[in-house]
Amino acid sequence: MTTILLTGGTGYIGSHTCVELIEAGYETILFGNLCNSSPIVVDRIEKITGTRPVFVQGDIRDRGTLDRLFGERSIDAVIHFAGLKAVGESMMKPLAYYINNVGGSTTLFDAMQSHGVRRIVFSSSATVYDPNAEMPLKETSPLGPANPYGHTKLMVERILDDLAEADPEWKATCLRYFNPVGAHESGLIGEDPRNTPENLMPYIAQVAVGRLPVLRVFGNDYPTPDGTGIRDYIHVMDLASAHVAALERLFDDKRFDQMAINVGTGGGYSVLDMISAFRQVSGKAVPFEMVARRAGDSAVSFADVEVARRALGWRHRRDLEQMCVDAWRWQSVNPRGYDQ
Repeated sequence: MTTILLTGGTGYIGSHTCVELIEAGYETILFGNLCNSSPIVVDRIEKITGTRPVFVQGDIRDRGTLDRLFGERSIDAVIHFAGLKAVGESMMKPLAYYINNVGGSTTLFDAMQSHGVRRIVFSSSATVYDPNAEMPLKETSPLGPANPYGHTKLMVERILDDLAEADPEWKATCLRYFNPVGAHESGLIGEDPRNTPENLMPYIAQVAVGRLPVLRVFGNDYPTPDGTGIRDYIHVMDLASAHVAALERLFDDKRFDQMAINVGTGGGYSVLDMISAFRQVSGKAVPFEMVARRAGDSAVSFADVEVARRALGWRHRRDLEQMCVDAWRWQSVNPRGYDQ
């Protein structure tokens, strides 16, 4: 079997991608330090798929641990999720983001190269784009992150681009995620932020379930129809399927010039749209209050997804209602997340 290493594999996107990979016939190894995830995820993945993924606890900044992992196991490709990911936190703790996201990535890539593993899908982000770029965002749109988190993602993309340019054995795809939401339809795995959520959907869900008292809406004076920010939201299982498509592309003998690929739906919803949709699905009140904008946020962000369709043969299948249904199932069944 083809074996895929998922760094940060017990996290939100990693766990859902692991399910999709197992169901597609891949063998999976999850690697991570559990700083923002739970080992319970491994049990839940086994319940969903009937297959228990290998889990190795470790940090991508620890070269010794990586060398042991690559030396002991036959790994065909890596999907690199591991890293800090909160925009707001990155504005307050930039050094931690550069140390973890950039330093950890270079350590990982060096270990991969030493052990002859040169296929990788990198978990990038739409935050690499200039917030003033014309919509929809294309892979050729101007780059210019507005926060340290986005800077780290762009730096790692450039490192991979340089590696592939220097050595044709390196094959890399950088998936630029827009806003993953929702959960697996079983309700067994989902998004479980440790503190007050930075992302909108889990924040709404935690207010709806009574875990948090009120949702703070950051800014109602954006140049949008209702004054709140507009984002391209994509179901996490659709995003997971994009990783399988990207892997298949890496195992193709052809050389692709298109390294960066947007993964979104091609449309957007405002914060108030999301609140309304979630209320309809859950039947719960979602009290909210308007507060000042957050530093680093942009008014509108949504994807042009033509490259994903053309290069990967991929497109999203789930709509906003399904995103809310699955997110609410996860949150209502697991009101405290994995901390039951």
